[in-house]
Amino acid sequence: MTDSATTPPRQPMAALPGGEVTEDGPMLAADGKPLKHSLNRALRREKLRAFLLVSPLLIFILVAFVAPIADMLFRSVENQIVSETLPRTVVALREDQNLPEAAPGEPVYEALYTDLFIAAEYKSHTRLGSRLNYEMTGLSSLFRGTGRDVGRFDTDIYTDQFIEAAPALEDPVAWSNWMAQDEIRAALPFTADAWDAWTTLTVEANEDDPLEEDVEDFVYTALYRDLANGAAPANFPDVDVSTFETVSIKALFEDSDEDWVDPEVWQVIKTYSPAYTDGYFLNSVDMMNGPGGDAEWRPADEQIYLKLFWRTMWMSLAITFSCILLGYPIAYLLSTLPLRSANVLMILVLLPFWTSLLVRTSAWKVLLQQQGVINDTLVWIGLVSDTNRLALINNATGTVIAMTHILLPFMILPLYSVMKTIPPSYMRAAKSMGANDWTAFWRVWFPLSVPGIGAGSILAFILSIGYYITPEIVGGTEGVFISNRIAYHISSSLNWGLAAALGSILLALVLTLYWVYDRIVGIDNVKLGG
Repeated sequence: MTDSATTPPRQPMAALPGGEVTEDGPMLAADGKPLKHSLNRALRREKLRAFLLVSPLLIFILVAFVAPIADMLFRSVENQIVSETLPRTVVALREDQNLPEAAPGEPVYEALYTDLFIAAEYKSHTRLGSRLNYEMTGLSSLFRGTGRDVGRFDTDIYTDQFIEAAPALEDPVAWSNWMAQDEIRAALPFTADAWDAWTTLTVEANEDDPLEEDVEDFVYTALYRDLANGAAPANFPDVDVSTFETVSIKALFEDSDEDWVDPEVWQVIKTYSPAYTDGYFLNSVDMMNGPGGDAEWRPADEQIYLKLFWRTMWMSLAITFSCILLGYPIAYLLSTLPLRSANVLMILVLLPFWTSLLVRTSAWKVLLQQQGVINDTLVWIGLVSDTNRLALINNATGTVIAMTHILLPFMILPLYSVMKTIPPSYMRAAKSMGANDWTAFWRVWFPLSVPGIGAGSILAFILSIGYYITPEIVGGTEGVFISNRIAYHISSSLNWGLAAALGSILLALVLTLYWVYDRIVGIDNVKLGG
């Protein structure tokens, strides 16, 4: 008997209800399409539905969390204000060979004259001065003062001589016709650039018609520069400038302020002329760009940020450790007391959340001062003399005490939630096997509560590292954090670039510590209960 005679005939595969199966083809769904394609389409619909459900949260995270961080990182390197405000000066500085030994040559001052005149009309020179003042004190007032003087520079000497030599040069319509010719623009590059800048300025800043206004003096100054360099364009008035009375633009700037001939001022402008800079990050670690563009340490009396970073780290660790010492016994007591008593004590733990942070911090300021309640009590019981009262305020001690009180609930709650899940039978079993109370606690209870310590420590440390209100009130000069300096640059000095760099370094430092914690302890061992 052959195998084919004993092998039963193949049965067709069962189809879904309403489906159809062909002997040799794929299984079909009820709509006649392959079942595999129908399942994939249904899966895509489920994924799209799930994405739509979480999209509001995703958008909120992108707008409220990711976008601000990205903007902060961009501001920490962005430096376009110099190149945008002084574009001609930046180009001229690249070609100048005098720096850093001496002040730049006349072409740089001629470019600065045009740039600063335009910037003063747009009122952007003050922002540029404020930016450069972060790198060198005094540049803000330098730009403000010269911005007021540049419109009164004696460059009308060129205007008068050109108009006298060729009256057609006084007509803005004629100027417009000349500047529309490519041959003339190519022959007079400085003039064409100055003309374009003046027409844009007249329309945007002054809201006037350039064809009805007098051509500005800096356009004639640029024309003299082109013709003095030997330009002789066709279809343009032929003017011999070799007999013109001239004026030194460099001397005009020096008359406005002697700092304009200081090579150090120009070196700062040149160093921070690129659109992006590492200067903010260098300042964040007490360094700066030197005369040659190389990073170097700031003078010792100007180094503060590394000290603040170190102070922030060790004080945050001290606050976290203090929260563990105070919070662990409280959490243990809450988890072992009867439910009614534990609930009453839990209300006391949560009570600080119902009180303003500013009020709690101000209360500590009253308690910790030398004539405050704590010192008065210590003097009354005889622990300290009245002449040797403890200095508990305006220093690191006051910051640690106040912030420990503020962050203590964030340590107690994770500890309590973990301890509440530890079965009491474990302790009874340990004691039944001969362990005393201490051994049972140390060998059984404490290891099971370690995840709560980890969770509370992360909460307390991360929160303390970013606090600035409490250190500002009770810390004085010795107890402030790096976050206080960030807040100062954002709200007072308006140096947002440096604030962004400090914030970026702090973020990187926190992420690094988080990674180290994960490698040593393991983030999977951190629990909030359950």
